[in-house]
Amino acid sequence: MYQQLHGTRPEVADITPEMWRDIDAIVAESKGKPGAAIPVLRKCQNTVGFLPRPLIDYVAESMGLPRAEVYGVATFYNQFRFQPLGRFHIQVCRGTACHVKKSLQTLTAVQRTLNIKPGQTSRDGLFSLEVVACLGACGLAPLIAVNGEFHAGATPDVVNRLVRNLRKEAKVT
Repeated sequence: MYQQLHGTRPEVADITPEMWRDIDAIVAESKGKPGAAIPVLRKCQNTVGFLPRPLIDYVAESMGLPRAEVYGVATFYNQFRFQPLGRFHIQVCRGTACHVKKSLQTLTAVQRTLNIKPGQTSRDGLFSLEVVACLGACGLAPLIAVNGEFHAGATPDVVNRLVRNLRKEAKVT
């Protein structure tokens, strides 16, 4: 539908032709279904890795929904990302056990070391930061995960050493 209305899809460097085909199929499958915005955005994010603004516009137009409604959904739920994840996606647990074990200091150390806030990706594209409610390994508190790999006892010193090692790893590969 978007192509019929506008002639072409928006140009988004991160979206390949194969991804556009998948996105069109996702939209076609859910068009006209009440409450479809959340699953459509989730599937589109799984396809691309994040939700660039032109993609959100495309979804809204293609589904015949107001842009404000689709943006409202995308910005309300913290599961949606508007930037690509870094090569190293760091999740800092802020659950009760981690909180008691001073995970706020861990989070502060990550932010200071990488100069990013939760939901952001570093300028070099190496690191992204996410705060999570619980990683499900309370006995390892304070806990962080890097690309799903747990790092227990994540004190500020551990964070600094880990980031230094990840930077070295990125230079080698």
